[in-house]
Amino acid sequence: MHMVRWVLSMLTAMAVCTGASSAVAGTVGVIRVIDGDTLDVGGTRVRLHGIDAPEADQTCTTTGGEIWRCGAWVSQTVTARFGGKTARCVSIDTDRYGRMVARCNVDGQDIAANLVTEGLAFSYRRYSDAYTGMERAAASRGAGLHSSRFQSPAEFRKSRSNADAPPDGACRIKGNISSDGTRIYHVPGQHHYDRTRIRTKQGERWFCSVAEARAAGWRAARR
Repeated sequence: MHMVRWVLSMLTAMAVCTGASSAVAGTVGVIRVIDGDTLDVGGTRVRLHGIDAPEADQTCTTTGGEIWRCGAWVSQTVTARFGGKTARCVSIDTDRYGRMVARCNVDGQDIAANLVTEGLAFSYRRYSDAYTGMERAAASRGAGLHSSRFQSPAEFRKSRSNADAPPDGACRIKGNISSDGTRIYHVPGQHHYDRTRIRTKQGERWFCSVAEARAAGWRAARR
């Protein structure tokens, strides 16, 4: 009887420990900024929960009508503020891209809250209202992005995905032009394929074969 009680108590303790570890699942590590709401934390790709930041290639318009690269500015600002620091992230979910969706903090400071408060990101109400009040306060101050006219990141992604559709379903090789003018093609399955967007107005294009891409002067992506 004593042995049975001992076994039961051990099983209970193991269950409690397992439940506790699940409740605090996450990751700890040095931050490498991918964009305004996506980080690599100790080698784990993390999407910050409850916020949405402009895409890296997104633009905004000042009140004077000047178009500026607000997405790149946000990424650079987040990198300057948090890049190289150690973050502690608590996992909430996993998104369809396999990224950990998490709340992360640096030295006890909620990264997402900081970004929304400074006008670098917006409350992502589709998933959480946790930062909605902070966004309203930032908007009332004209902080960061709120001093310009902008399209919500979700609307931008939707309009871009419609424009990015290949004209022929069989021609899925992406001919991208990098910021330094290098012409690079990406085939389905490569590391950056899903994140690469084709902007035909800027000379980028779709190819039906690798041979076609090479003949047109594009080289293969390294990853």
